[in-house]
Amino acid sequence: MKKWTIIILFLICALGIVLAQQRRFRGGGGGEWGEGGWIGDDTRTAREVPSHSTGTPNWTNTPGFEKDVFTFVRIRRDRSPYKRGGSWSTDTPDSDLNLSYRLQQMTSIKVDPNGRYLRLTDPDLSNYPFIYMVEPGTLSLSDEEVVALRKYLLNGGFLMLDDFWGEAEWNGMAEELKKVFPDRTFVELPLDHPIYHCVFEIKTKAQVPGIWYWRQSGGDTSERPDSRQVHHRAIFDDKGRMMVIATHNTDNGDGWEREGENHEYFEQFSEKISYPLGINIIFYSMTH
Repeated sequence: MKKWTIIILFLICALGIVLAQQRRFRGGGGGEWGEGGWIGDDTRTAREVPSHSTGTPNWTNTPGFEKDVFTFVRIRRDRSPYKRGGSWSTDTPDSDLNLSYRLQQMTSIKVDPNGRYLRLTDPDLSNYPFIYMVEPGTLSLSDEEVVALRKYLLNGGFLMLDDFWGEAEWNGMAEELKKVFPDRTFVELPLDHPIYHCVFEIKTKAQVPGIWYWRQSGGDTSERPDSRQVHHRAIFDDKGRMMVIATHNTDNGDGWEREGENHEYFEQFSEKISYPLGINIIFYSMTH
């Protein structure tokens, strides 16, 4: 009897650990640990999370026009524990705030200095024409989120998917987007598309590695055996408007986040690749 009691207690403890891990992956427990610290469910902006890189710029807009600005919106989401990839909070807050600053610096667009974190089911979502998802290989959409995302995109919204590597992570994302648009498919963008020529002239689909992988590998850029080729794929509506862009086998978010940590990395990846592409995508989405 004592032996069976020990076995049962062990199984109960193991089950508790599994359930706790699932709650963590599914976004439960009132928040999660991001790279910059704890991000609670009530954390609304990137500015509320401490920098975990070299600090982020701050700026203000003309008094009275604080809301007449572009806002970088990062989507909070649950993630499947059965798919490869990371969390919705990867690279925040530095990536969000650095890109927002560079967008205001390099274009005439006035930009919110705080950014936002929103769920797809948040009633405020329709107030923001651009949303960003990172590490979408672990994307797991509820039925309510599928409906909300479909409505958002068909009503004029734009989604950028970034920082996922290899075929497994692509498939993890693509099967979820199929729930949103069963009859639409991703199309590879040609380099003569206007998105590559609206602010910066972009001539190649270049690869941005995560800075830690780049350092540890001695300068390699492909983080998976099957991720050598960068893809920029898009989904369009019936009128030909781009609704979704997926930058696959590249980590633009690290290029925005890590700009101050290593001068060589900044010159090779942030300055030449991730900032020009991110700014072009936002500018194009806001003007088309």
